[in-house]
Amino acid sequence: MDRAEQGKGRYKVKKMLVEEINRVAADVSEVLRDSLMLDGSQLYKAAYHLPSQGGKRMRPFLVAKSCELVGGAAKAVMPAAAAVELLHNFTLVHDDIMDNDALRRGVPTVHTVWGVPTAILAGDLMFAKSFQIILRTGVDDGRARAAADVLATATVALSEGQHLDMSFEERDDVREEDYLDMISGKTAALFEASAKIGAILGGGSNEAIVKLGEYGWNMGMAFQIYDDYLGLTSKEEVLGKAVGNDLCEGKKTLIIIRGMGSDAAPLLRAVMGKKSVPDEKIATLLKQLQENGTLDYVYSKAKSYVDVALGSISAFPESAARESLYQLAGMAISRSR
Repeated sequence: MDRAEQGKGRYKVKKMLVEEINRVAADVSEVLRDSLMLDGSQLYKAAYHLPSQGGKRMRPFLVAKSCELVGGAAKAVMPAAAAVELLHNFTLVHDDIMDNDALRRGVPTVHTVWGVPTAILAGDLMFAKSFQIILRTGVDDGRARAAADVLATATVALSEGQHLDMSFEERDDVREEDYLDMISGKTAALFEASAKIGAILGGGSNEAIVKLGEYGWNMGMAFQIYDDYLGLTSKEEVLGKAVGNDLCEGKKTLIIIRGMGSDAAPLLRAVMGKKSVPDEKIATLLKQLQENGTLDYVYSKAKSYVDVALGSISAFPESAARESLYQLAGMAISRSR
């Protein structure tokens, strides 16, 4: 059994957490429907296509539980949680266009159904709606503006991170620290923002906002490292998209970066950037990466960020919300997709 499988056992997600996430997801989905199903126009249908498929909803759950941890009411921040999810989906729609991906969450991507121009506009609509919603949360104007500022800052980091990710495809000198800088913007920034927004709207102190932001950022780092791990080690029917996409697109994930310094380098060079990679070659590659310790290293790296995330909220009083956040961090590196 490899270290990732052992970790899944250690961080086994409690049924109660899944039920909690589903409840928050249902409330968020209602806000999303109200925001994107205003009419039957093609643009709004395209914008609603991806959010209607669900998704992990970890970011809106993080908004809700961070709010509860500082003494706020989760129900009151459901619009803000939906705003974060909208912004996340906006990035996915545009990412799919840039990567020319055909599937997302097991369904055709927006641009493959409605074409690239409409998909771009659908993403733009979700981006605008996210700020419209968060500025109409019902809390006092100061906190709403502070939450919107956090979301805007995260969007800047997201754009920078995505651009770095694209630039790496043309480089052969990407280092581990470069990759970590990239995912800090591309992924961790929005997790950080989600936790901060929940704490701000819940009336948390500056110290609480900072600590929850640290928790969110570290959890986001772990989430992306493990997400890239799943992208090569999972199965298409579980993942909802083709396994090995990162290889075909020439993405420099941590597995690829570490693998290039190992005995798996010749095979990696042979398959990187190819339009499709035969299953047997992926199987051979995985075997090499397992035997030379690359997969264990990548999982350990993800786990190290989870450990820091948990430490960031350890000083908060024991509560159901803190336990949920503990469980959520574990879920980031024990999920199957």
